[in-house]
Amino acid sequence: MKHRIRATRLAAAALLAALAATACGGGKQTDNEAGSDERGGRLTIATGATTGVYYQIGGGLAELISDNLDGYRATATSTGASVQNIQGLKAGTYDIAFSLMDTAGDAVEGREAFTAPEEIEALTRLYPNYTQVLVRADSGIKSLEDLKGKRVSTGAPGSGTEVIANRLLTAAGLDPANDVTAVRLALPETVDAMKDSTIDALFWSGGLPTGGITDLTTTLKKDVRLLDVTPQLPALNKGYGDVYAAGSVPASVYNQPEDVPTIVVPNVLLVKKGFDPELAADIVNLIYEKKSNLEKVNAAAAEIEADSGGMVSPVPLNPGAEKALKGLADKA
Repeated sequence: MKHRIRATRLAAAALLAALAATACGGGKQTDNEAGSDERGGRLTIATGATTGVYYQIGGGLAELISDNLDGYRATATSTGASVQNIQGLKAGTYDIAFSLMDTAGDAVEGREAFTAPEEIEALTRLYPNYTQVLVRADSGIKSLEDLKGKRVSTGAPGSGTEVIANRLLTAAGLDPANDVTAVRLALPETVDAMKDSTIDALFWSGGLPTGGITDLTTTLKKDVRLLDVTPQLPALNKGYGDVYAAGSVPASVYNQPEDVPTIVVPNVLLVKKGFDPELAADIVNLIYEKKSNLEKVNAAAAEIEADSGGMVSPVPLNPGAEKALKGLADKA
C-alpha cells in the first residue's frame, strides 16, 4: 500500500513538474507545437536607438500585436538598427526587424556590409527616413565637403545611418576612413557629444520628428543647424538606384528658420524567409487597421500608406503580407 501511495505521489509530482516547465518555457514560440492547432508565442521586434523613431513605433507595434493577436506576446528591443537587425533575423535573435530600404537591398544582393545574399522577406514598406545632418553653427561647415578634417558622428556601427553617412561622404569626394574623424556613436551619445562640443557634426537617418534631434535643437537652438545634402543625390542615384529621393525637413519640425532640403529613403519591415504567412497577414492588416494608434506614438507613422506597402523591390514580399496588401488595395 505504501508503495502505491508513493508511486502515485511521484507520478503527480512528475506531472506538476511537466506543467511548470511548459508554463515557464521562454524563447520564440512562433511555430505551432507538434499536433497543436493553436497559434501563438513570443515575438521580438528589432528597432534602433531608444531616442529614435524605430524604437517608438516598434514599441507601438509590439503593443498592438500583444493586445490584438490572440496567443502572441511581442516585445520591442533597442538595437544598432538596420544592418544589425538583418543579421539578427538570420541568427534567429529577432522575429521582425525595422530597416532602411537601401540596407535591405544590400542584404538581398549580398553587397556592402553583407558578404552573401540574406534570405529575408518584407511585410510592408513603412514611412520614409529623412537624412538629417546637423552641424555646430560655429564650425564653419556649409557643405558636406567642409566636413574634411572634422570630428563627425556617422552613427552606430551596423546602422542604416552609418551606411548613408559613408555613401554621402564618398559622394562629396571625401574618404570616410581618412578625411574625417569618424566617431561611431548611437544617437543618444551623439546628441551628448554635440552638446559637449566634442564633435562638429552628426549624421542621422530617421523619421520626423526624432526625439533625440528634438532634444538637441531645443537645447542648443541657434547653435546647431541642418545641412542641405541634396547636391549629393545624383551621385547616390547613379551608384545605388532610385531608392534615394529628394525631400525636405519642414521648419516647424525642429523649430528651424526655414525648410531644409534633404534626401529621403523608405523604411521596410522585415522577417526571415519562411515566416508564417498567416501571421504575416495578420500583422500587416493590424498595422493599417490600427495605424492611428501608431501615429499617437510618433507622427512619422502618418506616412505609412497601404497603396505603397508592396513597393519593396528588390526585397521579396512575404506571401501572406502580399495577400494582405492586395486585400487592402481591393477595399480602397
